[in-house]
Amino acid sequence: MNLDDALQTFLLESRELLEEMERSLLAIEQTAAHPDAREEMVNAIFRAAHTIKGSSGLFGLDPIVAFTHVVESVLDRVRAGQLPIDEGLVVLLLGCCDHMSALIESVAQGHLADDVALLAEGEPLAAQLRTRLGKPSSAETLASTMPVALRREAVESVERIADNSVRADHWHLSLRFGTEVLKNGMDPLSFLRYLGTIGRICGIVTLADALPDAEKMDPELCYLGFEIAFQTDADKATIENVFEFVRDDCSLHILPPHSLISDYVDLIEKQGELARLGEMLVRCGTLTTQELDTALNVQSDQPEKPIGSILVEQGSVQPEVVEAALTRQKQVKEIGAQESRSIRVDADKLDQLINLVGELIIAGASVKQISHRAQISDLQEATSKLSMLVEEVRDSALQLRMVKIGATFSRFQRVVHDVSRSLGKDVKLLINGEDTELDKTVVEKISDPLMHLVRNAMDHGIESAEVRATRGKPAQGTLKLDAFHDSGSIVIAVQDDGGGLNRARILSKAIERGIASTGQNLSDSEVYGLIFEPGFSTAEKVTNLSGRGVGLDVVKRNITALRGTVELASSEGMGTTVTVRLPLTLAIIDGFLVGVGKAVFAIPLEMIEECVAFTAERGHDFTNLRGQVLPFIRLRELFSIGGAPLRGENIVVLKHAGQKVGLVVDTLLGEFQTVIKPLGPMFSRVKCISGSTILGNGDVALILDVPALARQAMSSNSEGERASNTPRTPLLAQS
Repeated sequence: MNLDDALQTFLLESRELLEEMERSLLAIEQTAAHPDAREEMVNAIFRAAHTIKGSSGLFGLDPIVAFTHVVESVLDRVRAGQLPIDEGLVVLLLGCCDHMSALIESVAQGHLADDVALLAEGEPLAAQLRTRLGKPSSAETLASTMPVALRREAVESVERIADNSVRADHWHLSLRFGTEVLKNGMDPLSFLRYLGTIGRICGIVTLADALPDAEKMDPELCYLGFEIAFQTDADKATIENVFEFVRDDCSLHILPPHSLISDYVDLIEKQGELARLGEMLVRCGTLTTQELDTALNVQSDQPEKPIGSILVEQGSVQPEVVEAALTRQKQVKEIGAQESRSIRVDADKLDQLINLVGELIIAGASVKQISHRAQISDLQEATSKLSMLVEEVRDSALQLRMVKIGATFSRFQRVVHDVSRSLGKDVKLLINGEDTELDKTVVEKISDPLMHLVRNAMDHGIESAEVRATRGKPAQGTLKLDAFHDSGSIVIAVQDDGGGLNRARILSKAIERGIASTGQNLSDSEVYGLIFEPGFSTAEKVTNLSGRGVGLDVVKRNITALRGTVELASSEGMGTTVTVRLPLTLAIIDGFLVGVGKAVFAIPLEMIEECVAFTAERGHDFTNLRGQVLPFIRLRELFSIGGAPLRGENIVVLKHAGQKVGLVVDTLLGEFQTVIKPLGPMFSRVKCISGSTILGNGDVALILDVPALARQAMSSNSEGERASNTPRTPLLAQS
């Protein structure tokens, strides 16, 4: 085993378990009326803590083992119904999650043992947990607080097993280490110490019956055995796994505490989708892997004999349990569920793959043009098939980088929980569309802007309980996160049911700060959009969350950098909705090429509704599209392209955010797989352009920014700014 690789796997899995633990803790407060769901969440939290503790023990991470043991002890009391899980305990356990996360990150950085300050931060949390446990037993104290160097004495100080004193609710372990175990670098007592991390050693007897006379004793050999009474909630396989590294060099017999057959039958009924009888019995805890291997060896000599019969004959499983497992096996086969398989892939490798696919698309376009000029039918057919395959490779590669936004949304449960407590407000978070997928790169870059919007909505949008009561609203405020696909984009909405925006106050502040001027005739959306200007704030006092005029301008800048848009709608007294539109991917899209003079432009294909011949009265910026007014923009005028169209013009009808606008172009050049190349800093302020792409002949085509074009068309049409005698400054010249 490569320990470095194993450690990285441990770190990755621990982070995922802590995220799961945090999600369950945040959701458990809403399950008071559903005992079954609440019990399952408590079990999930316990399993996460237990797994982290066990894995940490394998790597000798004793600070994590010690701290997590106390957390696990509290959760064990909660599972047993001996300790209520109230809001205070949830907050305490969330703090423990944060500390465990900090310990894991310290391991990742390689300085856990030297991080004295971090280890000290866990002491107050552990003390609060022990207070909830009451006075800890001596075994718990030894297992959770004593340094590793002293645990040998702890094992030796456990009371011995007396005759006829073993209680039936204990596991009994009969353990004999092989004589070569010390030579193999294994310390028998280290396994007993690790055993104490998954339960409590109630009694132990050291057996020295194999010890030879002193003159015959070899100090490098092990002659000892142990009879152990063990109290734990772990299953049989977990106990056996403690001795995994010496399993072939020891004799181990595990006798379970008094167990009802009905308990095992119930466990089998709850089994997941396992098709093999042995796997089902191992999963439910009535059989260990070692016992299963023994039975399989017997079956290899007697292939006609069912595995269930062999297990019953060797005394490993009761007949009723085998019968229940066979019934469950039949149900699983009828369902025909397939086991889900997945692998972890480094994100950098995916990015490299996407880049290579992009270069492949550009090269394919060049080959296609060459074959078109050569007019060789076989070559054209081959390049056509190649293009189809490249397109499938592109779609598959992009799909690999698509992730669900639900993971990002789930993080805000903790944010809402903590911020609402700090503000003294009662706020619940509702999440919709968590299965909506988008590019992993977009997800990573949208997290911070969404954080700003959520915190801002809680601080400024949702009122205090007293104010809400006077307005006839429920004391608990509601914050909604929603995501869905629309016209080739992903739409994320952050909605609150707070007081809404005060139009007059925003306009007054904007005039005061010089952002707007007196006498301007601004629409509601334009006034609300002023809050995204740098330095704008209507907060009367500065808080830890907001009030300094820094934040929303950064939100808009970051979203714009992703080729996205942000819009705001509000109703005073009813609430506010911030809508963010983002492209599904930042790498490769299906495009549609249009020409104006000698210039070629690309338009995202998902945003094109249709293409029609140009018909409009002279001097008008709109046309009649089947009885509806369609505002349009002339690309030739927008970018100040000289010359005149040689033939009739065309209108490309674009659809964005439920609105339709037209784009007047000279020629329609057809679909094109567009590899998006970012523009340099020199072109960062050019409006209505979102990037560039390379054509098959090596020329560069600019990619049009459809949201910006839509806003430009709607603004020009509503305000009537484009009279035929009014000179116009080209957009490219404005930069």
